Amino acid sequence: MEKENLMDEEMLQKAIVEQAAQDQVGRVVKVEGIHFNEIPKLRLDYRNILMIDHLWEFTSLARLDLNNNLIEKIEGLDRLINLTWLNLSFNRIEKIEGLGSLRKLEVLNLSNNSISVIENMDTLEKLSHFLIANNLLGQLDNVLYLRTFKNLFTVNLYGNPVSQEDDYKLSIAAYFPKLSCLDYRLLDEKTKNEASLKYGYVLDKIKREELQRQRAEEVKQSQEAEVKLYTEAFVESLNGSHLFKSMLKDDPEALHSVPQVAHMLQTFECQMVELCMQLFETGLAEHKQRETEVNSFSGGQNEAVTHYQQKASHIFTDFEQRRKARKAELQQSSDPDLLKVNINHCKEEIHQLCNSLMALEFQLISQLEDNIKKLDINISDMIGNFSETAQGIFAQCRDLEDNYHEKVRGVIASTLEDVAKDNREKAVPDRDEMMLVDKDTVMDALATSHDNHLQMINDRETQLMTRADAWKVALVKGIEEKELKRNRMRISDIHRYADHLLEQLEELQ
Repeated sequence: MEKENLMDEEMLQKAIVEQAAQDQVGRVVKVEGIHFNEIPKLRLDYRNILMIDHLWEFTSLARLDLNNNLIEKIEGLDRLINLTWLNLSFNRIEKIEGLGSLRKLEVLNLSNNSISVIENMDTLEKLSHFLIANNLLGQLDNVLYLRTFKNLFTVNLYGNPVSQEDDYKLSIAAYFPKLSCLDYRLLDEKTKNEASLKYGYVLDKIKREELQRQRAEEVKQSQEAEVKLYTEAFVESLNGSHLFKSMLKDDPEALHSVPQVAHMLQTFECQMVELCMQLFETGLAEHKQRETEVNSFSGGQNEAVTHYQQKASHIFTDFEQRRKARKAELQQSSDPDLLKVNINHCKEEIHQLCNSLMALEFQLISQLEDNIKKLDINISDMIGNFSETAQGIFAQCRDLEDNYHEKVRGVIASTLEDVAKDNREKAVPDRDEMMLVDKDTVMDALATSHDNHLQMINDRETQLMTRADAWKVALVKGIEEKELKRNRMRISDIHRYADHLLEQLEELQ
């Protein structure tokens, strides 16, 4: 029975050292220490690995070989955003999953597994080589999923049930006209022409269907982008009569059936929509200004960090030059007392390096904190001005509602008097007459309607204010937390490097 191994930090370190030795840089890796976030490629084949794990620090990894293991599930790859090559062949995988973050992936090898469906690969837009030989793919329709990958020119489906179908080669050549290589063999022009003649009508139908789906998807994405923009600007559903209609949806129909009321309602709607559109356009303009401010801030932060990193790099480079020379002297020293003196001197230099880097980091912290405070002030002013404008517009909406209510109240009162006097010239139609006979019922309904209208306006105003304030708080808090995390990692790196150097000195004593 095969021994199952866990992918842990010890295994990863061992694999890196072995790999580095083959690349003739093993000695450097051992001396300087292993930094997972700097490793460009990693071979973990033939190790009986059961589960993919402990790879979250390998953010620079471009190539990962996990072939010939015992892996059953694709997982643990979310942080490998720079991966371009992934080999998971000869494992026990049954489902394609866990690849969503690998947007730079170009080569994917899933051959010799137990996969029956090609799926969950939509984000792999740069995929050029897809190898899935000797699996369980049985449906040609499922293989057509790969037509969405515009850069795909090599596919290997050999050994799958689908590859045993009649005219398999011709059908693949027809459905994938840009394909250069199928099952490790070149697709020549003769084969492509024959495929086009035989399956042209089917391909045309598929193209039409794909075009329809593409257009529908583009419309959907455009609509979603609009909704997202309007929501981020806090003005969703304000570009039209949505607020107005939501105010009136629970009103008794009879209140709007009086001819004079219907005319006033139309005027009221036009005025409300005009105010809502004014707020909507103001919100979009304010959102753009906030976005510009945040982008400018981010650029400033990145520039400051880069500047201080360059300074730290100069300090580090100068120290490394002195350290290497000093280390050579220590290794050649035969006098124990002189060795001790020199080691103490080296320790002092390490402490000085640590202090210099820490002082630089604290200068950076101070500058970044000042930038954050300025952003907080600027964004607060922007949100405050927008909120003040919005409050003014909502106040106008309430004035419109009050004015409309008073006019309607007068018309309804006059109509009720006409009904009471049995004045048929000014009376309402028969179907509404019964309701208007009871004056108290009508006036109560009108008052309730008025209160509901005002409540709708108030609720939308509160929603806008609350979300705008919450966004500002979340923005600043998120930036502060991100900076705190960066600072802690930087300080930890400085201390870890200093400790590493001190440990090396201890070994020389």
